[in-house]
Amino acid sequence: MPGSGKFWGIGLFVVALAMMGLYGLRYDLRSYAVLIRFLNPRASGLFLHWETYPVETQEIVLPLTHGSVRARLYMPGGVAHPSGMVVVHGIHHLGIDEPRLETFASAAAGSGFAVLTPEVAALADYRVDAASIATIGESPAWLEQRLGTGPVTVVGVSFAGGLSLIAASDPRYAPHIRALLLMGPYHNLARVSRFLATSEAELPDGRIEPYKAHDYGASVFVYSHLEQFFSAGDLGVAHEALRDWLWERPEDAQPLLTQLSPAGRATMNLLMARQIGELREKLLEAIRADQTQLAAISPQGKLGDLRVPVFVLHGATDDIIPSTESLWLEKEIPQSVLRDVLITSGFSHVDPEKAATWRDELRLVHFVADVLRASQ
Repeated sequence: MPGSGKFWGIGLFVVALAMMGLYGLRYDLRSYAVLIRFLNPRASGLFLHWETYPVETQEIVLPLTHGSVRARLYMPGGVAHPSGMVVVHGIHHLGIDEPRLETFASAAAGSGFAVLTPEVAALADYRVDAASIATIGESPAWLEQRLGTGPVTVVGVSFAGGLSLIAASDPRYAPHIRALLLMGPYHNLARVSRFLATSEAELPDGRIEPYKAHDYGASVFVYSHLEQFFSAGDLGVAHEALRDWLWERPEDAQPLLTQLSPAGRATMNLLMARQIGELREKLLEAIRADQTQLAAISPQGKLGDLRVPVFVLHGATDDIIPSTESLWLEKEIPQSVLRDVLITSGFSHVDPEKAATWRDELRLVHFVADVLRASQ
């Protein structure tokens, strides 16, 4: 047929352009699939079927230098040599069994990553401490050795984000970390604690802005500093009662109040009634008294030697760790390794927002796509 050669040449050129376009968008497509699975693990459809691997989970024990740690490994079926990812949970008593963490880890594994979730004992007990840094730092080395596919990406969720930054700045752990994704991280723990006490956010330019804090955060601070709020005789009962309250078991906490002294009962009643303003001065006093310890577990002043690529994601209305903390991180993380900082209404504290605008959704998809690209 006359002209058929020219026709097929044009057709092949168009197909080539289309394939190049799909190749350029492949991480955006994977990102979209991960986010959809994170929002709704039961989501289905031809595209998700195409972009998602089956996932198998294994309960394991990590033999770390400071002792054994419970962990879970999510493996993508059909991927011969997957890249690795370590996802570190935030403050929650369920630890690696927290449903949102499980959903995210499964979604990431479904996109082709081998995902390890180590249990950080202190964070599961509502405490941020220096011992957790070793657990976070040694987990990537274990996964790298297990997979044999090189350094792995670390995802630090909430308070684990700040600890993950400290770990990634340590020359013992940095060689095993390919990239770092921080979701709702902190820069200065004393400043975050003041925010939880006052509902005021401190900005890098010196301004103070009203920013409503969740009362849960102040209760967590009290729980990890009980001796500064309760007498020695009340400590045991106060620990049990506030733990039950934080674990959303008020029916177990309430009967314990009768065992507290009048002063201890009054403090516990204020916490359970969410009247944080009545405890503001005691909270600020405790923060001032704990400045040295809080500084020791804050990334501030420890990032000069950071060599790991960093992505920072923060919900614009995060009421546990204010998004202003990411502005502080943006100023201190070396520009040579800071890949992106996204403060968005498309994300809450640790979840994508279902009511986000399409622009926010698109920015979030591009952000996660860049993380996936850097992780392989």
